[in-house]
Amino acid sequence: MSDWQSIKELADIKDDLPRFEQRLAQLAGTLGLSLGNLEADHISLRCHQNTTAERWKTGFLCCGELISEKLINGRPVCLFRLKQPVEAGGWSFTLIELPWPGEKRYPHEGWEHIEIVLPGDPATLNARAVALLSDSGLAMPGISIKTSSPKGDGERLPNPTLAVTDGTVTIKFHPWPLDAIINSEQGTTTR
Repeated sequence: MSDWQSIKELADIKDDLPRFEQRLAQLAGTLGLSLGNLEADHISLRCHQNTTAERWKTGFLCCGELISEKLINGRPVCLFRLKQPVEAGGWSFTLIELPWPGEKRYPHEGWEHIEIVLPGDPATLNARAVALLSDSGLAMPGISIKTSSPKGDGERLPNPTLAVTDGTVTIKFHPWPLDAIINSEQGTTTR
């Protein structure tokens, strides 16, 4: 299998990675969040057109394995496990989330967020995530917080999300790694 950076269908997201890393570091700095001490589970893309999502899917199939494809919140979402990781923000991501476009328009097509795992009681996720962030950073203009509970068919684990964004990149917090969520679909909950 090829390295993802050599796949022509993924050339635009290869070129987008430095922008994403810079914006991610800026957002973390604004929030007073030390990313190096946290477990990042996966990295995600956003696009405006189905044709872009299809092109990226074709590219990822050349360099990884499609491990899940399902409707989540009304739109298709694919998860890929790559042989060669995406290096970003000091992490090596082998799990890539590729959602198809939804109703929301994102300002940029490319890398959009990372997801941090905060193991523990899902009911306390929001409080544990906010405790990692500086009050002054959260009060900065342009910073917003959103909570949600995305759920795919067959998932048995509660998977609340706290997302913090500057409108360009996002840091999301979950109580479970994606592998645990996928395993829950088969009735197992191992980490």
